[in-house]
Amino acid sequence: MHGHVYTEGMIQGLVQLFIFQALGELLSKFALPFIPGPVLGLVLLLAFLALRGHVPASMDMVGCGILQHLGLLFIPASVGVVLYLPLLRANAWAISAALVLSVVATVAVTALVLKLFAKKDSAP
Repeated sequence: MHGHVYTEGMIQGLVQLFIFQALGELLSKFALPFIPGPVLGLVLLLAFLALRGHVPASMDMVGCGILQHLGLLFIPASVGVVLYLPLLRANAWAISAALVLSVVATVAVTALVLKLFAKKDSAP
């Protein structure tokens, strides 16, 4: 009986996540073509969870299940890197520069956002 409830919850959670991905894809296709659908789906999911105030148990179950096997998701990317190794070697300097600049930009933006939120929290 417990397995049935677990399976039903997993299916329900997956369907909910796929609905947000589909909504993101639709929004990307018809309204905001310059933003990828999965990104819009995540933003919609974040807004839904913020309005709800908590994560539904079925989504939590699916999220925990995916996180336990996250390493498997890196295998296709690793194979792609090996497949395009000659191309990556030919453009190593440009790729390295892009990686360094993106890391610096990410750290800078994160610091600015943290600074803005810290000011809001400390205001009387």
